[in-house]
Formats: sequence, structure tokens, C-alpha cells
Amino acid sequence: MSNLQQPQSTEITVLNASFNAKIERHFDTLDTDPDVLAQLLADKRSENTRRAYAKDATDFFREMTNTEATPDAVLEFLHLQERQAVAVVLKYKAKLIAKGLKEATVNRRLAAIKSLVVMGRKLGVCAYSLADIKGEKNQGYRDTTGVSRDTFKSILNQCDRSSILGKRNYALLRLLWDNALRRSEVVKANIGDFDGTSLKIRGKGQGTATQTIDLAPVTADAISDWLTARGRVNRSDSPLFTALDYANLGHRLSGEAVRYTVDKLSQQAGIVKKMSPHRVRHSSITAALDATDGNIRKVQKLSRHSDPRTLMIYDDNRARDQQTISGLLADMV
Repeated sequence: MSNLQQPQSTEITVLNASFNAKIERHFDTLDTDPDVLAQLLADKRSENTRRAYAKDATDFFREMTNTEATPDAVLEFLHLQERQAVAVVLKYKAKLIAKGLKEATVNRRLAAIKSLVVMGRKLGVCAYSLADIKGEKNQGYRDTTGVSRDTFKSILNQCDRSSILGKRNYALLRLLWDNALRRSEVVKANIGDFDGTSLKIRGKGQGTATQTIDLAPVTADAISDWLTARGRVNRSDSPLFTALDYANLGHRLSGEAVRYTVDKLSQQAGIVKKMSPHRVRHSSITAALDATDGNIRKVQKLSRHSDPRTLMIYDDNRARDQQTISGLLADMV
């Protein structure tokens, strides 16, 4: 009997030892000099966000200390007294304004420094807050101008649909216009996300979460045509759109490649206005508002803007209500 009880007794002893063990045995809590910037960047899902934060933090330290954003330099900044830190950041903000930077750029750089301070507070190496430092007033989405549907149709016509490159570009452009997708949503899509009639997308700020969007038949057919030309791919997590040049053949199409494709086809169509995937999105949303007589509720389903007030800016720019009212007032006198 004692032999049968021995394993159980041993397990209990080991379990009790685990309960009584100090937490430092598994987790190092004695690290008083963390790399705060590295931790901040690791906390962001988006590669674009990480890149922007790193760039803005580097600009701050180069401007204010003439050094790089090293772990030691970051900690030196985070160890300042609150009045000192606020004074430094306000001086930095004044320099940005003096350079003539746009409000959105100033606010983005301030946001990066504030986020660095917040992370420092979480890690216990910073005792102050920059909450009292306000950003510049900025009207977002001021320029929502795009191109007409006829102009975009001329871009589509530049795709040689008898070639594999033309099939890919045509399917890509149809998604950008028909579903007002962001370029990041296009490049993140995988083959397994497409079921023939709908597409799962990873929207802005959604991490790994997906949202299913319905596709118009012509859009679904364009994607199917491209995939047929591309050939059989076994893995469902393979990219929906791939590069076709020799150096990057089969690799996921990058956001920059999507931008280049839109710009090149637009130039071929003789369009003077600088085109980009986001301008195509602006054009699509504006055209949808035109087609629905300004039905913001319906178009919000297309654009997936969380705040309908954003679409009101689109609609105001589309309708040019201010110009109409000014004309009415002018006719009164």
C-alpha cells in the first residue's frame, strides 16, 4: 500500500513546492531598466504603426537631445520631473509648429511621445503624465476628392485581361472600387478568405479579427479569373494577391506595390491627378453617396467607418452645400 501511495505523495510535495516558490523563480521582476520603446513597439499589431512610432520617437530624441532613441536616453527622459518633461515636450511641439508641419503631423508625433510615457508608467519607470499637453485642432478627412466613375473606368480599361498581370490588376482594382477597400485590407487577404461570393477582410485596427463582405458578381468573377490564371495553391493562408515580377514571384503583394499599380495604370489612362488606393476609396465612397442621394446609413455599410460623421464630411464635399447656400444669399441682394 505504501508503494501505491508514494507517487501521490511525491506529486503533492512537488505541488506544494510550486505554490511556495517565489515568483522570481519564473518571472524576472528585478529588471529595473526595461527597453520602454521596444516594449511600446511590440505592443502594436500593425507594422505601419510600429514604423511610425519608431520614426516619431527618433525624431523627438534627435531634435531635443541630439542623440538616438536608445534605451538609456528614453529612460533619462522618463525619469524627469513632470514640470521638466512637460517643458521639454512643449518646446518640441513649438519647434514642429515653427517648421510649418501640418496639424495632423504635429498631433501624430505628440501621440507617439505620450504613448511612450504611458508605457513607461505601466512599466513603473515613469511617474508623470503628459495628459495636459493638447494637440492642434485638426479637421480630418478634409480632402475627400476623388475621380468620377468614368475616369475610374478608363483606369480599369488599362488592364490587359488576356494576361495574368492584367487579370490580377483588374481583380485588385475592382475590389478597391466596388468595395471601397483600403490597400492594407487587400494585401492582407488570403486565398482561404475568398469563397466565391464573399471575402473575409482584416479591417483597420481589428488585429486578427475578420469581417465578411459580400462581393458583386463581376468582382467575384474577376477574382476567380485571376486565381485560375495563377494556378492551384494548396494552402488556404497563401496570399490572395501575389507579386509577378521575377525577384518577388509568388510573394504577398505589398502595399507599396498596390500603390504603384494604381498610380501606373492611372498615368497610362492619362489622368493628371495623382492617384492612390486611398483616392480610389474616396472616389468609390463619393460615387456611392451620389448613387444613393446621400444615404449615409447605407454607404456606411460600404465604407465601414465607425463614425458616421466622417461620411458627413464626404457628403458635404460632394454636395457643395455651402456654395449652393452662398449662391442663394447672393441672389437675394
